[in-house]
Amino acid sequence: MPPSPSFRFRHFSLLAALLVLSSCASSHKPPPASTPIVIKIIAFNDFHGNINPPTAPTRIPDPQGGEKPLELSTGGIEYLSALIGQLRSQNNLNAVVAAGDIVGGAPLVSTLFHHEPTVEMVSKAGLEFSSVGNHEFDAGRTELLRMQHGGCLAADRGSCVNGKFAGAQYKYLAANVIDRQTRQPMFPPYAIKEFKLAKGGALRVAFIGLVLKGTSNMVIPSGIAGLDFADEADTANSLLPQLRARGIETIVVLIHEGGQTTATTFDDATCPGFTGPIKDIVDRLDPAIDLVVSGHTHRAYLCRYGGRLVTSAGAEGRYVTDIDLTIDPATKNVTLATARQLAAVNDRIRNPLPDRYPTLTKDARLTPLVEFYNAQAAPLAQREVGKMAAEITRQPAASGESALGDLIADAQLLATRTAGAQMAFMNRGGIRTDLRASGGVVTYNDVFSVHPFGNGLITLSLSGTQIRALLEQQWLEADTVLQVSNGFSYAWDAAAPPGSRVDIRNIRLNGTSIDPARLYRVTVNEFLAQGGDGFAVLKDAVEGVRGTTDVDALEKYISQHSPLTAPSGNRIVRRN
Repeated sequence: MPPSPSFRFRHFSLLAALLVLSSCASSHKPPPASTPIVIKIIAFNDFHGNINPPTAPTRIPDPQGGEKPLELSTGGIEYLSALIGQLRSQNNLNAVVAAGDIVGGAPLVSTLFHHEPTVEMVSKAGLEFSSVGNHEFDAGRTELLRMQHGGCLAADRGSCVNGKFAGAQYKYLAANVIDRQTRQPMFPPYAIKEFKLAKGGALRVAFIGLVLKGTSNMVIPSGIAGLDFADEADTANSLLPQLRARGIETIVVLIHEGGQTTATTFDDATCPGFTGPIKDIVDRLDPAIDLVVSGHTHRAYLCRYGGRLVTSAGAEGRYVTDIDLTIDPATKNVTLATARQLAAVNDRIRNPLPDRYPTLTKDARLTPLVEFYNAQAAPLAQREVGKMAAEITRQPAASGESALGDLIADAQLLATRTAGAQMAFMNRGGIRTDLRASGGVVTYNDVFSVHPFGNGLITLSLSGTQIRALLEQQWLEADTVLQVSNGFSYAWDAAAPPGSRVDIRNIRLNGTSIDPARLYRVTVNEFLAQGGDGFAVLKDAVEGVRGTTDVDALEKYISQHSPLTAPSGNRIVRRN
């Protein structure tokens, strides 16, 4: 028999009263189900194997208005790890992520041992997920797979010098790197981390990994044979239905592509003058994507753009981006995203602003590894190559020419004279740092820091017409100015449209205009020879002869011209 109406009424009244009392008792404290969840994302990018602090300091404006910038010594894996550890201790709900180029384009101490030191130490520092970067492919697809899964290189004493290499303890993600045969991503497209909540239950966050679709123009083609690089935004958006089907609403993109701002400090949160390829990608991302952690341009920025936070932590382990995502536990949507840029300040030099940028105590867990690999590399790294009074910079003039670029092209021309070389061209992206000397002495480590890729030099034949086409490609597919050797010169018109900026009559070899029909012997590195950086005309060259490596050519040139001075320049003339 059903309860009488009076019983139902009394039962309802009692329940209502209990609900009111419960509400009053907790009026000062929301119920657990409605308490926002804060997830901390600790991000960096473009580490490039800098397990030791970078030689050049971070320069920041003098807050007192002085004309000279202050020098802040930042970076080094021991200090980067210490900063990551501090941030992790502030919130148990955290994830340590990166936006690619953990390895590649790295100092000798990493490259000499096939980047095993970097992978081992970054893993120990707590990295969990990283997108691949273009430099992850420098040594080819097979070697990148070894970086992830481990194993020693056969017949190479430089590999596994510290015991069997276990591989990365973090996961590489590569949603838009597609195997042409299987049509599947080379690495997992995304990773899901489940955060256990203090009141019970869990929250799952997805991290999608992407690399710039132009990667194929930035690495030696043979190293990425059989791989396609799909559109970044289209790829990320295509993954959303399956993530949502798994009940995931908090979505982070880790992408090795970026932009830049006009900010004068790394920790400027106002995002002035934001430009770059990342903007177009973010414009096309589905609104369901909550955060974009970017990289590639080596710039530090914190930008609110396209309805979401877009960040980058510079390069070389100098900074970490500390990001807090506030999440509604009911909808699992991000309601607030905040970020700040923190410097990994080391104690190599006096800290000019310790209150604003505290000096870190290095993570002692990493010190034995750093010391071990430095000791192993020391005999080669410290070998004297020559002497030099002042550093030679890669900073380009308005024409696109740099003193170091001229020097490198001269070295490559000299090294390949026996192959008939008459001129040499060098891509700016292959010049990784200025040429420096400590106490006037240039060491092998200084030379290798400029040229960490070990590219072989190729001398090939191009017609005068092809040389002009090569120069025009600087403002077309390539979007970068080549550095040229002594005896070669040309003028270009900045006001003319790309494709029509160089008159062949203004291209000269030893003072004489080149002949459109004549074949000339030209030296480039093997990256360029395979059409790297978009210089496709080089793939049509003939009679290629392989010579020494770029780093060996530069070492020999410095040794023969010690004490070294910067070339005079003026090989490239910009008009208008």
